[in-house]
Amino acid sequence: MQIKNSVAIITGGGSGLGAATAALLAAQGAKIVLLDRNLAAAETVAKATGGMAIECDVTSEASVKAALAKAGTPRIVMNCAGILGAGRILGKEGPMVLDFFEATIRVNLIGTFNLMRLTTAAMSTQAEVGEAKERGVIINTASIAAYEGQIGQAAYAASKGGVVSLTLPAAREFARFGIRVNAIAPGPVDTPMVAGMPAEIRASLEASIPFPSRLVRPEEFAALAAHLIENVAINGEVVRLDGALRMGPK
Repeated sequence: MQIKNSVAIITGGGSGLGAATAALLAAQGAKIVLLDRNLAAAETVAKATGGMAIECDVTSEASVKAALAKAGTPRIVMNCAGILGAGRILGKEGPMVLDFFEATIRVNLIGTFNLMRLTTAAMSTQAEVGEAKERGVIINTASIAAYEGQIGQAAYAASKGGVVSLTLPAAREFARFGIRVNAIAPGPVDTPMVAGMPAEIRASLEASIPFPSRLVRPEEFAALAAHLIENVAINGEVVRLDGALRMGPK
């Protein structure tokens, strides 16, 4: 899919992975639409990228429909909205609160699915473009926790595992419409979400990453996203972005 002049909807676009992806795609000529619960943050990124910011709760059908009515039909959908959801199934204070687990699944998995189902409804009817006769491309954000979830990551790993498992069947289903579906599974990323990590813990984490021995940079996530958008042969794939890290149990 050609990036230039394509409408690109990016959830969680007000910070982190979403903001970095918005910056790169805007530099390559995309028309950026940022969806975020934090409207002020999204507006800051929109100003820098010449895009549009819309307040949106990805878990709500009504909220997403209202956002899409303003955004128009996209060629590119980037699902970057998510929460960490850290906690033990059985902690010192007893079993994990069910609402906590449900909230993590709702944002990370159901929110991703909600955007996918609603954007493809419009995307599937727009004109085909390019030699491959594409109509659009969707890139979801998974995590290496989907494969090697650590103690305390049960909710998060389950939500991201769902994103991984969603990728291939969705790609197969949407193939007849000329819509590709891929996902990126990053390792620890240097975003505001981990900014408060103590220096010694960060150093230990970075030392465990074979090469390069540092956290993934948001710009590297964005670069991979751009390649997945443009390379029409990549479909139904989950790509790890982790410096060969394989996480231990804790």
